[in-house]
Amino acid sequence: MAAKKMTFEQQLARLEEIVSALEQGDVQLADSLALFEEGTKLIAACSKQLDQAEQQVVKLMKGPDGSPVELPFEDGKEA
Repeated sequence: MAAKKMTFEQQLARLEEIVSALEQGDVQLADSLALFEEGTKLIAACSKQLDQAEQQVVKLMKGPDGSPVELPFEDGKEA
């Protein structure tokens, strides 16, 4: 599957499939390498999309004077 034709969610689902197949350990070496390559491409595509989304959020956040305000993303952990 081409990573560019898939949504972010589809890419993550495919990554989960790849990880599961590789963790089972019953995939032939050549197939494992192909899955690994596909997975690295999907990771790069997802990372790029996340970076773009973060930049869009930063642009959308405006301070009182109209200038962008960049706030750290919460990681869900208590300090």
